[in-house]
Amino acid sequence: MSKPVRPLSPHLQVYRPQLTSVLSITHRATGVALAIASLALVYWIWSLAAGPEHYRHAQSMFSTWYGQLVLLAASFSLFYHLGNGIRHLFWDIGQGFELDTVYRSGVAVVVVSVLLTVIVWVVALGGH
Repeated sequence: MSKPVRPLSPHLQVYRPQLTSVLSITHRATGVALAIASLALVYWIWSLAAGPEHYRHAQSMFSTWYGQLVLLAASFSLFYHLGNGIRHLFWDIGQGFELDTVYRSGVAVVVVSVLLTVIVWVVALGGH
């Protein structure tokens, strides 16, 4: 007896991406990015303890364009994940489930994340 071939669950290719799904996927991606960035932070702290030569090497690596790109992505990930996590805390207490509130809070998280990232980088680069 042959079973009919059916999909096990809806797939990403079936549905058109919506803001809510993109924000959810981005939240997961920024969580992974923060986990990876924490390894870079541990390396930097280790280089401080390991001595001046190791610290100079770490600083030169983080000063390259790709090192700066990693730090930029890490700072955006931090602000996005924090903001979206606060949004989820409101959901945990049953607030903000109205569709227009979900969309407005999602857009707010993205805008605030970008603004905070820009502010931090302008301040950080202003010291050079």
